[in-house]
Amino acid sequence: MVLSRRGVVLGGLALVAVGATGNIVQAATAKSFFAGTASDNNFVYRKTNFAKIDKRWHRQIVKYFSSEAVGTVVVDTRHHFLYLIMENKTAIRYGVGVGKDGFKWYGRATIDRRALWPQWVPPPEMRKRRPELPPMIEGGASNNPLGPRALYLYRDGADIGYRLHGTLEPWSIGTDASSGCIRMFPEDIIDLYQRCPIGTAVEVLPHIADQAPASTTVE
Repeated sequence: MVLSRRGVVLGGLALVAVGATGNIVQAATAKSFFAGTASDNNFVYRKTNFAKIDKRWHRQIVKYFSSEAVGTVVVDTRHHFLYLIMENKTAIRYGVGVGKDGFKWYGRATIDRRALWPQWVPPPEMRKRRPELPPMIEGGASNNPLGPRALYLYRDGADIGYRLHGTLEPWSIGTDASSGCIRMFPEDIIDLYQRCPIGTAVEVLPHIADQAPASTTVE
């Protein structure tokens, strides 16, 4: 088979067209995960289109049996759930995104800092992996991956570098997608933020037996 210059050029243009079409499809798919905007503390964020989200990741009240104190946050990394323990053997369960392989972490911590529309400073090790990242992104910026809230985790008074925060990628909830932080829908991190004062205990586990019976979606 002999390829002419014209054939090579047309073939190249066809590949470019396919790539462009793929990008358009991806952009359209991503857009479908959002449903308008909402205002919060003088900033605007894109609301999650929960009709597009599997119901298992919707915020729900579930039965939860634990020896942990009421108000404790427990993260089940295997099943991609975060539980806020409530009274009467119940918990509010949130769908979350967790660390990718090699970035997961487990253990206890406390929420010793909380921030509305936090700025994002990529840690040095992340900037080594991704040198294109800026040294800082202002809070409320459209490309700030922390979203509307961040809860900072400490141990023995020292920041351990992990946070509970929002996400710009609602499709990543229920997956291993982060560099160790716990991602939540913007609406869910806003809800959790108002329920977790400074000093809230947090436990991150490889997994827990999730045998909760029927659940009630929290609106």
